[in-house]
Amino acid sequence: MTAPPDDCLARNEWICGEYLTTRREILLDAVFQHVRLTSVSVLVALALALPLAVLARHRRWAAGPVLAVTTILYTIPSLAMFSLLLPLYGLSATLVTAGLVLYSLTLLVRTLLAGLRAVPEETRQAARGLGYGPVRLLLAVELPLAVPAAMAGLRIATVSAVSLATVGAIVGYGGLGNLLYAGMNAYFKAQVLTASVLCVVLAVAADLLLLGVQRLITPWTRTRA
Repeated sequence: MTAPPDDCLARNEWICGEYLTTRREILLDAVFQHVRLTSVSVLVALALALPLAVLARHRRWAAGPVLAVTTILYTIPSLAMFSLLLPLYGLSATLVTAGLVLYSLTLLVRTLLAGLRAVPEETRQAARGLGYGPVRLLLAVELPLAVPAAMAGLRIATVSAVSLATVGAIVGYGGLGNLLYAGMNAYFKAQVLTASVLCVVLAVAADLLLLGVQRLITPWTRTRA
């Protein structure tokens, strides 16, 4: 009988420490690309969602169209979304980022709007009585009180972006998704498992990081608890 291979790579095992040591640079590059895609897309989506939520809060006629459009965007399958954006951005990281931005808008707009709507009307009236204008009222009163709801939406959007970024592998910019899809095509067990675990670790780490930021910038919620 032929003796079994000496190393776990040759035996194509799911758990293989040698894969981690020999592919360290490849794994780090994939993680950095994944983090970059996720963070840029969520930050851009937040920058777009904030004015949309403020518009929907202060102009009732705008709430329906804003929520409808962002909801429709979220229902488009990821492959179809990237195909629709392909003529604009080509096969690039920008294509993946744009898709993730559009998906994140729904969650961020809804939670920001819910947070702004949850600010008590008597609080607004008291601020106006102290001479607060519309801009100062928004920046000093409404947005700070909307932070807990906004952070909840930001956490969900970030975790979703970590997951959806893997689909970018179809255009070669999927971060860990590149390794995941290549490993599945070649039935490379260690690569599939490692990429999958790292995606989960990134999602959990991002959620915990944002939770820590939320607790840091909203000390009044800890006091209330």
